[in-house]
Amino acid sequence: MKYEELTKANIAAMKEKNKEKREAISSLIGAIKKVAIDEGTRDNITDELVDKMILKELKSYKEQIDTCPPERTDLLEEYKKRESYIKAFAPAMLDKDAIIKIINEKFAEVVASKNKGQIMKSIMPEFKGKADGKLINQIVEELCK
Repeated sequence: MKYEELTKANIAAMKEKNKEKREAISSLIGAIKKVAIDEGTRDNITDELVDKMILKELKSYKEQIDTCPPERTDLLEEYKKRESYIKAFAPAMLDKDAIIKIINEKFAEVVASKNKGQIMKSIMPEFKGKADGKLINQIVEELCK
């Protein structure tokens, strides 16, 4: 995802007068800018940074939805709407079959060791931002049996 695309989507939400969507995208843009400033890349915001922050915000909204009291339906609905707006910008994640294929092709010698820690350490850089860590953990556990 390009940073410019996010800013264009924010402007489009303003023109649509969609306050909730604009607020969700604006908060994401703010989080991206903050991290870019912290990392010293304020003038050159990379696609990887944008994707990383989108995934981080999605995780945050999922946690808020999971921990929201059931009687607070208004809050729960707001979190779900924000999550859906941000999810539209999320990078495509690999599915289980694609992950297994990549692991078997690129990391066959490491998988043969059956050492889960060593396998995870080897493969995680390959899948960072491309696949869910919990799913990868499940797959590696199955491969180690």
